[in-house]
Amino acid sequence: MSAPLPPLGPHVLMLFLLQISLLLTVAIVLGRLAVRFGLPALVGELMTGVLLGPSLLGATVPGLWDEVLPAGADQLHLVDAVGQIGLLLLVGVTGVQVDVAMLRRRGVTGLKVSLAGLLLPLALGIGAGFAVPASFLTDGTERSTFALFLGVAMCVTAIPVIAKTLADLGLLHRNIGQLTLAAGTVDDAVGWFLLSVVSAAATTGVRLGTVTWSVVYLLGFLFVALLLGRPLVAWALRLAGRSQDAGPRITVSVVVILIGATATQSMGMEAMFGAFVAGILISLARNNEPEDERPGRSLWRDLTPLRTVTLSVLAPIFLATAGLRVDLTALTDPAVALTAVLLLGLAIIGKFAGAYLGARSSRMSHWEGIALGAGMNSRGVVEVVIATTGLRLGVLSSATYTVIVLIAVVTSVISPPILRLAMSRVDVTSEERERQEAMATGPA
Repeated sequence: MSAPLPPLGPHVLMLFLLQISLLLTVAIVLGRLAVRFGLPALVGELMTGVLLGPSLLGATVPGLWDEVLPAGADQLHLVDAVGQIGLLLLVGVTGVQVDVAMLRRRGVTGLKVSLAGLLLPLALGIGAGFAVPASFLTDGTERSTFALFLGVAMCVTAIPVIAKTLADLGLLHRNIGQLTLAAGTVDDAVGWFLLSVVSAAATTGVRLGTVTWSVVYLLGFLFVALLLGRPLVAWALRLAGRSQDAGPRITVSVVVILIGATATQSMGMEAMFGAFVAGILISLARNNEPEDERPGRSLWRDLTPLRTVTLSVLAPIFLATAGLRVDLTALTDPAVALTAVLLLGLAIIGKFAGAYLGARSSRMSHWEGIALGAGMNSRGVVEVVIATTGLRLGVLSSATYTVIVLIAVVTSVISPPILRLAMSRVDVTSEERERQEAMATGPA
């Protein structure tokens, strides 16, 4: 019989608690500072990791940085674990707030925005991959594989960042907010599928079997989630609702979100996709919830504490940890800086133009198109994950990795103010007011 694993050492535990406290404190301070300047709190929270990471603290005070935020994998993985829980719950809670009925009515519009916002930046990214200097390619990497990888990095949309941005700006109840989430979800699902194909090309080459199984897993998960998961989730939440307090329903919701994330992760897809689908299943259960015998009780109201903790504590920690691996000192190389500017311009224009054209083709207004283009532009941590994958597979050099991460940060920072400006020119509908009231109080 093997001996039990020893607990965390006192120093490791102390350092972990210090890191979480520091990240959360700085995230709150910078988040409030961003709000003071008219930006959503997300901007400050996302910059926390950049401020405390190698780009600033590590470059100016390396001794202090090594003491407080050491680069050791074991210590950093403890912080990463908390950030991952925050990420999955943020995505799951976002799924709960999706108005499925509205998406059914405007599904064609969402699909047009998604496809246009996906294909145009994908094409531009692939074209740029064939045009960049050979010095940006790693030894042994084929130009076509590199170009495909860059295209995937250009076309994704960060659902977690979009969700936090919409929450910070108070736009989750708006139709544009709902459509942005729906279109971004489609983009991410396709993006993760393309990433699996490109990853296979970087290791074993593109094989028909790999592509086929990826499609089968994706469709199979959605089929099982709707056919079996939906009634099971509704039953579990009704059973938990018999309790006199909200605790059991919160626990069940967290378990459902984590199980959904586990399922897609085990299939080789991204865990965030499963968490979002799980949140939508909870949303369907909420919409079909029978009138509660106890006045004032509803699933939406019971989940209010979970939303508060996720958005106020866990999400800021996740956003702060996302920037810890960003090292902007590589931009001191003029060639890297010039390439970064060109690729950043292509990324912004491609995503914005694609989403805007998709919106206009669905007879949406000029400002609604601008709002969708701005919302879909946020790449955030999703692009950081893709960049990390490319670095691990040897497809991306350290310089290209830095450029892609820069695109993720800049697009996530510039999108909120443009989105706020555009939505200030879009009238609020009665449907949106009703949805806002429901989100604020829940049905009686």
